[in-house]
Amino acid sequence: MRSAWLLPEHIADVLPAQARRIEALRRCLLDRARGYGYELVIPPLLEHLDALLSGTGHELDLSTFKLVDQLSGRMLGLRADTTPQAARIDAHLLNRQGVTRLCYCGPVLHTRATGLAATREPLQFGAELFGHEGLEADLEVAELALDCLREAQVPRLMIDLADARVLRGLLAGVPLDAEGLQDLARALASKDAPALAARSAGLPADTRAALAALLRLFGGAEVLAAAREVLPDRPLIRRALDELAWLAGRLQAIDPGVRVSFDLSDMSGYAYYSGVRFGIFAQGCSETLARGGRYDEVGAVFGRSRPAVGFSLDLKSLSEVAPAALPAAAVLAPCADDPALRAAVRQLRAAGDVVISALAVGQGASPAEAAAWQADRELVHDADGWHVRPLNLLSTK
Repeated sequence: MRSAWLLPEHIADVLPAQARRIEALRRCLLDRARGYGYELVIPPLLEHLDALLSGTGHELDLSTFKLVDQLSGRMLGLRADTTPQAARIDAHLLNRQGVTRLCYCGPVLHTRATGLAATREPLQFGAELFGHEGLEADLEVAELALDCLREAQVPRLMIDLADARVLRGLLAGVPLDAEGLQDLARALASKDAPALAARSAGLPADTRAALAALLRLFGGAEVLAAAREVLPDRPLIRRALDELAWLAGRLQAIDPGVRVSFDLSDMSGYAYYSGVRFGIFAQGCSETLARGGRYDEVGAVFGRSRPAVGFSLDLKSLSEVAPAALPAAAVLAPCADDPALRAAVRQLRAAGDVVISALAVGQGASPAEAAAWQADRELVHDADGWHVRPLNLLSTK
């Protein structure tokens, strides 16, 4: 019999030290998004399944927990991504003209973990910009994503750029059903050359050659020049390469310390993205810290298809790679039925100090409490009343 306290696989409690880091990151990133003009929304964790999955592709469907609503009999889903909800809010609840900027931070649930160390309950932070089709919107969102990771003090950032239009341009006019298209996109995303060859076997020879070439088109700025040489000169592909070059140049001008790379075979989320997409890494780390890009069709199912671009990240994963900030040092206070003591404690807390009261009269705070909060001061009484002095560490042992 399994112990009642064991949690499901890839589900875990967040204990105090990590919870403090996550909460500090949450506040920091929301403030950064606010500085760009993004408004906070808090969508529900539970929605009708058709609204959650509309226009998001097969992968999100597989990642979504489903259940039946006992009130209506309709299928409900526990969100695995907040972007469709932001699109619904933009289309039906706000319905503004012009640009709308929204941000959010809340849990999402995944049926499967994406890696050995991944959680099935990420704490998703994200930002979405609706209503502008120009590259200026793509640049703003990528810059905000990089700024958020800088605020988290993640060192040596690298942004990897790709574009869904490259594959669309290659396959223009080629008869291919939706399942076959997704198979090709998955083979490209996983850089599986044998699978790509098998899935493209029935396509024209020039298309097969171009698809195989995509697997080699990753690296620095030289990738775009190589792509112009080996890929067909078609308007959609040419536009995608031009816009990738523009975006890369602006990002490096904004922060020369950020390394920009390209991976033209990265078709992760191909059914979802409609243009430029990006992933941000810390150099030397294989896990993506933030993902985003353009997905202009996300609002179509809500009756308002308009330009959209955004990004998201998992605060739990980010807290693992961001430097851990020391908690605010605390003040230890005795427990006594003394109005002057209570007034002194209230004054300290009002000023922003953490004050830990020893609840057992005549005893100090426990060593565990003192250590957890990095206590470095104590509230003591003398002839002049209550005042704070540096903590005598021996008194906490």
